[in-house]
Formats: sequence, structure tokens, C-alpha cells
Amino acid sequence: MLDSLQTTKRTNYWLIGITLPLVALGVAFEQWYAFLIPPALFVVWLTLYRLDWAMWFVVLATPLSVTLEDLTGGSGLSVPTEPMLVLITFITLVKMFFFEEYDKRILRHPISMAIYLYLAWMGLTSITSELPLVSLKQWVSRIWFVIPYYFVLAHLFLKNDRNKEIFLWLFLVPLVIATLYTLYVHSQYGFTKKTSTWVMFPVFKEHTSYGAVLAMFYPAALYLAFRKSSWGINAVAILLLVILTVATVLSYTRAAWLSLVGAGLVYMVYVLKLSRTQVWSLTFLALLIAGLNYSYIASKFERNRTDSSDNLNEHVASVTNVSTDASNLERINRWNSAIRMFKDRPMLGHGPGTYMFLYAPYQKPSEKTIISTNAGNRGNAHSEYLGPMAESGIFGLLMLLYIIYQVVLNAVVSYRRLPTIRHQGLLRVAFLGLITYYLHGFLNNFLDMDKASAPFWGFTAIIAVLSIRSKSKTDTST
Repeated sequence: MLDSLQTTKRTNYWLIGITLPLVALGVAFEQWYAFLIPPALFVVWLTLYRLDWAMWFVVLATPLSVTLEDLTGGSGLSVPTEPMLVLITFITLVKMFFFEEYDKRILRHPISMAIYLYLAWMGLTSITSELPLVSLKQWVSRIWFVIPYYFVLAHLFLKNDRNKEIFLWLFLVPLVIATLYTLYVHSQYGFTKKTSTWVMFPVFKEHTSYGAVLAMFYPAALYLAFRKSSWGINAVAILLLVILTVATVLSYTRAAWLSLVGAGLVYMVYVLKLSRTQVWSLTFLALLIAGLNYSYIASKFERNRTDSSDNLNEHVASVTNVSTDASNLERINRWNSAIRMFKDRPMLGHGPGTYMFLYAPYQKPSEKTIISTNAGNRGNAHSEYLGPMAESGIFGLLMLLYIIYQVVLNAVVSYRRLPTIRHQGLLRVAFLGLITYYLHGFLNNFLDMDKASAPFWGFTAIIAVLSIRSKSKTDTST
């Protein structure tokens, strides 16, 4: 212990000895960026000696991070989170491989194994990519999201049970602060649908990613508001829930609303305590009814001329408008382009992150909309499933689906085995949050953003840790 303290003191002296002269030189030559050196060195020290504090700071900062565009050849960088995520990833990998400071149960978990396959195939298709540099950046950035938000958080969750709720609070509070900023700006424009697409900038790029994150954390807000706790904490949580509800409605994000409806249906399975046989039977029955009435449903969609608007009823009704709604038609254009790209290179795809640079020639003139571009420079495939399929081939899609399969399997199997109602509640929160994104993934894809990656991989880590807990003979919670 004494040697450790002496080493820490020597490190502190070295940092001070380096920092002060550099700042002094910066002031002397009017290079004011030198004032960034002390906080940067503090971040390095924090990550080296208190990785848990560094990770909690990243979680706290993620909902409020700002993306700087046009950096390093066109890619954006979220600050302050991504530089810290890179450092945390490096330190974690060193500890994993050289010091073995990591719980083997997490490293060998089936969900973790699925993630290894996913990242390995993504790495392979980065090598075979049509734009290798773009794909390599995409792959590396995915790694520095997965390792901190999944592996580091899983380690913290397994180390101390209370850390799961700390994670929920640390993300929810700044997320609500982001919504308050958005609501304030939105109020200056009368809460109109037209302005709802950009009023969250620069905290979020636009309303669809904003709505997706709100939906993902809505089950967590419900859980914190109505779980057994002191009246003061419950009152604060209820207030946060009310703000989140208003923000979700005024985001005008139809995909987020639909994903919450889907999560609500899954929650009814828990409430009604339906068996797996009953769930599969009801699912099969619903698909059978939809299949038998396909022609009627398709004709209703084709006759729907309700465009998105400020009227919430009309905005909801416009979800099925595939005739005149530009947003819906553009999604179909992107999906069809992704399918054609997949058919062109079905095994290895065109390379991770390349869709937005390569989809333009795969558009058909008859499918273009008023918001389409010939350059094809306005975003991604609008699908978390078709995007990887076009970029990494059929196995890119299968690897992602395998992660989802393992998450669902472990969530279902572990639920009844968990030792306490509190553990079951946390598993429900994580699972329902992920359900919103799995459904949202049919319409959008945001896993290249820190704000969506944090809850996605964080909830996945909660399920992995709770499945480990369910297999333990004794409850080791603290």
C-alpha cells in the first residue's frame, strides 16, 4: 500500500512538473489552447488510477456531448466523451490482456461471444471494403463504444449491484437537462412539428436520434419513478418522468412512439405472466391474421394521404402513408438502395460505414423523393438491419441478429431465476429499453452515435450481468 501511495505521489509531481511549464509557455506565446493541458492530463490520470470514476463521468457527459463535424477527413467527434472512450478502451485492453484484471464470467458470456463475432466480421469487411479508410474508422469507433459501454460497465455492474441504478441515474438526469434545453428552444417556435427536427441541436443532431434515446430510457424513468424508495427520490423521479414524457411527445418522432407501443406490448407479457408457448401462439396468430388480410392492409396504406403535421392525430396516421409522405418514401428509397447494394456484394458487402458514400447509384429515379439527392450524401440506410447487410454482407446482418438473439434468450431464461424482485425490475428495464431500439432499428440506425450506444450496450451489459447473477447459488449483491 505504501509503495502504491508513493508511486501515485511521484506521478502527481511529474504531472505538475510537466503542466506548469507548458501552460506558462502557452501564456507567454499567447497560445491559449495550453489551458486545455491541465484538464487533459487530469483525464489521463483519472483513467489510469480511477477507471470507474472516469467511466461514470463519461456516462454523465454522454447525453450532453457535442459532435464536432468535419474532423479527420469528414468524420465527426463527440466531445468530451469520445476522447475519453478511446483512452478507457486502451487502458481496459491493457488490463485485460496483460494484467487479467477482468472477470472471466463476463469475457466468456454468450452475449460477449456474440459481440466478438460481430466485431471480428466487421473488422474483416473493413479490410475488403471499397473505402478501407472509412470502414476502418467505423470499425475502430465501434470498438471504443463497445468496450467501455459494455465491458467496462458490465465489470462495474458485477462488482457492485448498486452500480446498475447509478448508471440509470447518471444517464437520465443529463438526458432530462438536454430535453429541457430542447423544450426551451422549441417553445420559442411554438412547439411546431417543422421546427422539431432541429431544435435539439447541438446536443442531438436531429429529432429521430433524440426520440430514439428518449424511448430507450423511458422504461428506466418509469422504473425509478415507481420503485420502492424514499418519497423525495420518488418525487424527483416522477418529475423527470413527466419531463421525459412531454419531450417524447413533442419530439414528433413517430418511430419512437411506435417503439414504445411495442415495448408496452412486451411489458404486458410480464404483467399477464404469459408462458413462451402462449407468446409464440399469439405472435403466430397475429402474423396469420396480417397475412390473410395483406391485400386489405396494403390498399389502406396506398389510400392513406395523411402527411405528417403539427396535429398529433394526423402525425400518427401519417405513419402508414406510403403514397405522399416524403419522409416515409425516402426511407423506402434508402431501404431499396441498401437491398440493391447487398445483391451487388452479398457476402462481404461494400464495407462498414460506406453506405452514405456509395448508395447514390443504387437509387431508382422512380423512387426518389423531394428530399433525395443525386450525390446520395444525406445520411445512412435508415435501418439497423439493412445497413449492416449492405455494408458487411449477409453475415454482417446475422452477427447483429445473433447478439439480439443472445440478449433475448438470456433475458427470458434469467428472469424467473433472479433472486429478488429488484433484480427482476432492473432486467425488465434493460430489456424493454432494448426492445424499443430493436423495433426502432427497422426505421433508423444510430449505433454510430455515443448517445445511442451508451444505453444500447449499457442495457445489454445489465442483462449479461443479471444472467450471471441468476446462475449464482447465492446473492452476492452489496
